[in-house]
Amino acid sequence: MFIQFQTHPDAYRHWRLKIESQIARLVLDVKEDEGLYKDYKLKLNSYDLSVDIELADAISRIRFEHPEVKVVVISSGNERAFSAGANIFMLGQSSHEFKVNFCKFTNETRLYMEDASLHSGIHFICAASGTTAGGGYELALACDEIILVDDGNSAVSLPEVPLLGVLPGTGGLTRVVDKRKVRKDLADVFCTISEGIKGERAVSWNLVDTVVSKSHFQDAVEKRAQEVAGQTDKSIKKDIQLAPIICQSSNNLFQYDYVHLEIDIEKRLATITIEAPRTPQPETAEEISQLGSELWALKAFRELDEAILKLRFNFCDIGLIIFKTKGNPAHILDAEKSLLQLTKTSQPFWFAKEVLLHMKRVLKRIDVTSRSLVTLIEPHSAFAGSLAELVFAADRSYMLSHSESFIQLSNISHETLPMGNGLSRLEARYYGAPDMLENVRHRFSEGPIDAKTCQTLGLVTFVLDEIDYEDEVRLFLEERTSLSPDALTGMEANLRFIGPETLETKIFSRLSAWQNWVFIRDNATGPTGALSNYGKPTRPQFDFTRC
Repeated sequence: MFIQFQTHPDAYRHWRLKIESQIARLVLDVKEDEGLYKDYKLKLNSYDLSVDIELADAISRIRFEHPEVKVVVISSGNERAFSAGANIFMLGQSSHEFKVNFCKFTNETRLYMEDASLHSGIHFICAASGTTAGGGYELALACDEIILVDDGNSAVSLPEVPLLGVLPGTGGLTRVVDKRKVRKDLADVFCTISEGIKGERAVSWNLVDTVVSKSHFQDAVEKRAQEVAGQTDKSIKKDIQLAPIICQSSNNLFQYDYVHLEIDIEKRLATITIEAPRTPQPETAEEISQLGSELWALKAFRELDEAILKLRFNFCDIGLIIFKTKGNPAHILDAEKSLLQLTKTSQPFWFAKEVLLHMKRVLKRIDVTSRSLVTLIEPHSAFAGSLAELVFAADRSYMLSHSESFIQLSNISHETLPMGNGLSRLEARYYGAPDMLENVRHRFSEGPIDAKTCQTLGLVTFVLDEIDYEDEVRLFLEERTSLSPDALTGMEANLRFIGPETLETKIFSRLSAWQNWVFIRDNATGPTGALSNYGKPTRPQFDFTRC
């Protein structure tokens, strides 16, 4: 089954989205029989990838199509549960690579919510009732505050360790201690009690913010939403409708408007070519609004985002992504300069800000994609501005020494598109070498940087002449795809995130290493493992060797 990532509120099966002035209401009401696959039931608002694809779409639409929204209330349409988390039977029968990519996508969506809170002034309130377990509680943790029903039954829990032999691997452990700052010994108790914590104890341990009796619950949630909406300064009138992303495909070729994805199954390679704007982009807020989702900076990066997700879930054997660009670099630089200027006024233009935040999110998704990344800078490439970020995101870059091969840098690479560690990709590249970084920053407005200067500045890995370029690139591709994918994923995840550790880098390092490792161990997924035996009359049998 080829997994698609586009949807629309009219096509949602598991979420109901309702906009009431400045408050958005997202109701999780999972249809048991309408999961991604048909051989499991999504009981108790448990979810699979199809549920999270809709949630990711809803958050995007709130940010772009309903910029007036100040508060999002996430609640349940199921009387027995807010959410029982990721569907266990789905996990038990899924391939290893699907499980890990599912966890990764789920957490990227939750980080997108937190980004909307931090940068777009959207306050998320989770109204939790009934079972709020595992990934359901992790969704609650992504919100700004959690209001829990105090009815003697409703509880929050992370039961993966005692029940399944796996981890709350999409951010649960990290958010409990880093975000909610639960004391580590109490967190230890919490994560090993499968029935969870309820009532005032949940408040005193800081697992939730408030508990309210069942008879007053809806009124308390409504009062809090109205209160927050009244405190938030966000006066926006015009919205932007997100048009469908059009893709023509045949024989492992996927052609979008600005992004071209070509898959070579035999060589286990994917080539993504991104085209610069074909014409000069608008400069004023009014002109940019009129283009809406046709604006290059939004459209091209939405297409790039979908191409990356296609690779993750539908082409798991692909080991390496080659990034190429083409077109007029000046159009990129001028377009991004206008966006940056419109966000630095006394009244920043909200749409320009959201476009830049979306670009940041897509580049972050590339950073944590478990594929080797290489950029090829060739004559008539367009590695300028935001597309130059692909050079610095890559594990390696090869540049052909030619008069038409160059890179162009801009201020967008300074603070606008940080990685998950809070550093720009240039700061990460020159970590510990501030003088080199300063030399590069002086080049932001000096025009094209030729191959020789790129080599001197350390902007690329290798600069090669026409005699050696083709053979050296070919040898690299052949060597890279011959190495152990497990070792490469671990190596790349370690090398890409230099410097400070953040909640975000912790989540993904643990997801890439610990959860990856735990999922494949017999104690979890072997014939006698906890996940494999969940719901069966047999009990798990563990190998108790600690390593």
